[in-house]
Amino acid sequence: MSWIFGGKQEEAQKPTQEVTFAFDPASVQDVSSFLSAPIDAAKLHPLAGLDKGLEYLNIEDESVTNMPGAHGIIPIKDWTDDLCYGTGAVYLTGLTVGGAYGLAEGLRNSPANASFKLRLNGILNAITRRGPFLGNSAGVLTLVYNGINSGIGYYRGEHDYMNSLAAGALSGALFKCTKGVKPMLIASGLMTTAAGLWCGLKRAVFE
Repeated sequence: MSWIFGGKQEEAQKPTQEVTFAFDPASVQDVSSFLSAPIDAAKLHPLAGLDKGLEYLNIEDESVTNMPGAHGIIPIKDWTDDLCYGTGAVYLTGLTVGGAYGLAEGLRNSPANASFKLRLNGILNAITRRGPFLGNSAGVLTLVYNGINSGIGYYRGEHDYMNSLAAGALSGALFKCTKGVKPMLIASGLMTTAAGLWCGLKRAVFE
């Protein structure tokens, strides 16, 4: 009521209290102490399982196919593994061999008096012409071969050399089916021979 009589309201003096935090700078680790101490992977992120190995690279024994004769260089779980690994490996092999052949062809056919850029252009053209052609052709052949081979193996319940020879003959004939009967027979014979050689190599090395 002091404002009625013209007096000034006196502000109540509130006691001030200093707020202190229980913080000790000496307890904080700096960068040098962090780098000098041995790193424990389990403490970085326990939920990530960094202290364990790469479990996704391990193949469980019960997930590997138990079809007789289905195991080759690496263990496979089903026909899709064989299809992907076989096609990819043969494609890369064909691409490498075709590129090497194109490199040799480009070096052989380049003029001796040509400039460096002209010779390099001819070599690169030869590599890109031979490499992808051979890689794509080999990849398609292997894709069809593995598909037919897996289908025959699933039907028979066994994966042996008879499946491989039949798949080689059918895939070669199918690859050249638009060129006529003679190219079909030649391609079928070549693929059957290649399948037989592959079966012999697997039996001699991996069995």
